[in-house]
Amino acid sequence: MDAFSELLENLLLTPSRNQKLALLVAFFSDQADPDRGWAVAALTDSLEFKSVKAGLIRKMVEQRVDPVLFRLSYDYVGDLAETVSLIWPDGDRLQRIPAIAEIIEDLGGPDQAQVEIQLALWLDGLNPRQRWALIKLIGGGMRVGISARLVKQALATFGSVDINDIEAIWHGLDAPYEALFAWLDGRADRPVSCRPALFRPVMLAHPLLVKSQRDDVESFDRNLVNGQTFAAEWKYDGIRIQGVSDAGVTRLYTRTGDDISHAFPDVLVGLPDNVVIDGELLIRQPDGGVAPFNHLQKRLNRKRVSKKLLAAYPAFIMAYDLLVDGAEDVRADSFRSRRARLEQTIERFNKDLFSLSPLLPCVDFDKLDVARREPPSSEIEGVMLKRWDSPYTAGRPRGAWFKWKRDPYLIDAVLIYAQRGHGRRSSFYSDFTFAVWREVDGVEQLTPVGKAYFGFSDADMKRIDKFVRAHTIDRFGPVRAVQADKSTGLVFEIAFEGLQRSTRHKSGVAMRFPRINRIRWDKPASEADRLHVLERMLP
Repeated sequence: MDAFSELLENLLLTPSRNQKLALLVAFFSDQADPDRGWAVAALTDSLEFKSVKAGLIRKMVEQRVDPVLFRLSYDYVGDLAETVSLIWPDGDRLQRIPAIAEIIEDLGGPDQAQVEIQLALWLDGLNPRQRWALIKLIGGGMRVGISARLVKQALATFGSVDINDIEAIWHGLDAPYEALFAWLDGRADRPVSCRPALFRPVMLAHPLLVKSQRDDVESFDRNLVNGQTFAAEWKYDGIRIQGVSDAGVTRLYTRTGDDISHAFPDVLVGLPDNVVIDGELLIRQPDGGVAPFNHLQKRLNRKRVSKKLLAAYPAFIMAYDLLVDGAEDVRADSFRSRRARLEQTIERFNKDLFSLSPLLPCVDFDKLDVARREPPSSEIEGVMLKRWDSPYTAGRPRGAWFKWKRDPYLIDAVLIYAQRGHGRRSSFYSDFTFAVWREVDGVEQLTPVGKAYFGFSDADMKRIDKFVRAHTIDRFGPVRAVQADKSTGLVFEIAFEGLQRSTRHKSGVAMRFPRINRIRWDKPASEADRLHVLERMLP
């Protein structure tokens, strides 16, 4: 556990990706099974402690320190693990630091009272760094600047294997990954999973134009986009999924491998035997078209779905690609070959539940530019370009697939509320609520229309934080109300992907993926947009 706490601290304080990679590789080399495997599970957010939740830890610390002091400290620090690790009263130091496997075993029991006693003994006897690591281990959400992909890359580097070989077996493995480490150590063959309907790592696309080129498309070589090299298809606004049918078992996965089969049983019945397809999960309109994304949200993240919900929001899949056809894995084939097989295979699918993604007839830069700006439906967010000769490769291979989304919607809005962030942002106001002007009884008032917490640099954040502190007019717990009137206020240019009507919001509208595009220090708050500007953007 001490080595794990040191690893977490070093990862948190190390900005370089390569240095983080080196830290992980060294940890896997130095530590023994099963602790290094449990560490992998924690770092990839694959651990769950059913008997220990954040509420229990808050209750325990409030029994030991002044509750008001704890809440004020937590509000300022913004991270539960860091707050508790520092404020928890020191007890007698443990003579032996527990191993991760011991912690998992002792905190995984059904006796809640015994779990609480054991946790308190450890928190009493560990130093602040070790306490912090223990709470991170229990609660997840490491926030140490690494992704699951980086952990897998570190495993690949440690074992001198290709990361795609690890991705290919990852979802058939269970913590503490002893079979995986046996292979990476050279003590055994590569693990083979007998689990049916496994997830295959997805292939992702790069933006066709980086942000710096969006306003200057002439900087891009238009001749690179042509029909001999690329196929083009619509990019629908749903969620990327993988439908898997194997040995009588059918499953639906998100792009990150989360199993969402329980929320979409209606779709799975239309999947024929022994296929794996890549596509977009969407909701069908009564007229046969694609429904807005907020209709799909009504069915996501549900453990069970009612008959009423199934009928009101019928799901279907827009099929993009074919990964497995019968007994044959076709991912190594070209996209041209896979597309031809998909066109044949899709005939076996239920037509109400599966549609073939149409190819655009002309692949030309200027015509595609018009198409992605003016798609035939508001539920299409751009176009995709796929090299005809590209195999289906996990990750984001360079030069194979590109996405060219339509330009985001832009409005000018006024900052009205601010809240401190989490992790390294915990000392700064970085979560913002913004508003536009709306006439009420003949008087213009600011009406909230959304929240944003990214899209700005660290230097911008510090400058906004200074503005918030200098213009606070009220406080509501951790939230500060910021002065905002016709004469004083900070204007943000807000970018967002779409807009829907909403009865849950006072403004009557809800944005999709809002973020701060620019900070308009030069613009007076009186010149921010009015609500009718957003209402005209509604589909």
